Amino acid sequence: MKTQLVIAATLLYALLLGVIHYLHVSFVPINVVFYAAIGDAAIASIAAGTVLFFHSSFRPLGGLEKWQLLVIWLLAGYGFAISVPTVIDRSLSFYILEKLQQRGGGIKQDKFEEVFIREYLPEHRLMEVRLTEQLQSGTIAIENGCVRLTEKGNRVASFGRFYRQNFLPKKRLLMGTYTDALTDPFRHSENIPDYQCK
Repeated sequence: MKTQLVIAATLLYALLLGVIHYLHVSFVPINVVFYAAIGDAAIASIAAGTVLFFHSSFRPLGGLEKWQLLVIWLLAGYGFAISVPTVIDRSLSFYILEKLQQRGGGIKQDKFEEVFIREYLPEHRLMEVRLTEQLQSGTIAIENGCVRLTEKGNRVASFGRFYRQNFLPKKRLLMGTYTDALTDPFRHSENIPDYQCK
């Protein structure tokens, strides 16, 4: 009996999440896809939790079981937000598959850099999207045409650099060779001062 109630409540949560997310992305202005999806998951959890706690059908479930379900839904919603809309919105891997499909199923390997620069960047308005996300997150500020790190942005960048250098794979497969190149992508970066803000 309790198992059926848990399944029914979770199906209700999933249905609410799907409907709320669809309505949100269809009719409401969204600043950042990830934050919007997290909000949808929270709203669906609150709505399903209200039914769970106050509808007589779910009375056989104990208080602890109900709270555990609520936590599970919040975690599942977070997993959905980061794994579905956010990944599809920003994933170069998905773009490559979609671009291959668009181009009839195949593109010459030596043309991928050109595809990335000439098609991916403008088609996905990549710079505008990423700058908007960082502005909304408070990690950058744009002043007089200069994009500058905020204190928060500096902390996030330092954490990312620390994690990259210490916890990303030291032997990662890249096109048939194992390398640590992505633990320090700036290792061979040229210092080009002409685009730095004065």
